[in-house]
Amino acid sequence: MHLYDLHLHSEFSEGKSSVEDFAKRAKILGFRGIGFAIYYKDRKRVDQFKKRAVEASKKTGIDIFIGLEATTLEELKKLVNIRRDYDILLVRGTNLELNRRAVQTKEVDILTHPEYNRKDSGFNHTMAKLAANNQVAIEINFREILFSSKNTRSYIMHHIQNNMKLCKKYKTPIIISSGAVSHWQLKDPKVLISMGCLLGLELSRAKKALSETPQSIIRMVEERQDNKWVRPGVKVIK
Repeated sequence: MHLYDLHLHSEFSEGKSSVEDFAKRAKILGFRGIGFAIYYKDRKRVDQFKKRAVEASKKTGIDIFIGLEATTLEELKKLVNIRRDYDILLVRGTNLELNRRAVQTKEVDILTHPEYNRKDSGFNHTMAKLAANNQVAIEINFREILFSSKNTRSYIMHHIQNNMKLCKKYKTPIIISSGAVSHWQLKDPKVLISMGCLLGLELSRAKKALSETPQSIIRMVEERQDNKWVRPGVKVIK
């Protein structure tokens, strides 16, 4: 079983560690690949990150994927328009309208922590159905839980549990990530799987959230690299 953590932040985006340090740590922990979320400023910055990712991958043998994370509706629209320029499209959960747009958008791969900084779960049955139809994975973010206060943590876990119930009911993809901003915060896959079980997932589903769901996203990455790809579900046929 190949394991992946597709939501990390390096020194390129609010993180503290280099891409290579993350890759070395991931190899020790038994991951096959990792993905980084960066915030889009210009093409030059993306190209700089790609260069470092390629170098780190060659040195460590770890697959490294480049993700761009949208934090507003305007950013999401911009990133959809340049979808072939990077691997993974993440949308930062918190704003209800942005959460809804994310699950409506086929180009999106991951809606990260939809309950983030909210007094509710930021997710409902309609959004779960849309996410299932468009294959948008809903994230369990370990860092959000780990670094919350004791009182806040119980609310966060309650909201995530509610979201997981909806995902299970409507067969919505689920993905678990460490959300690490330092390579020391990168968690052992067994720890992440255990957290998934604690939040209401069966063991098999928690394992899938670190293996099959990321692999499905990676297959789409490979499909988009095909020159015949236009957008989800559309290819040029000659």
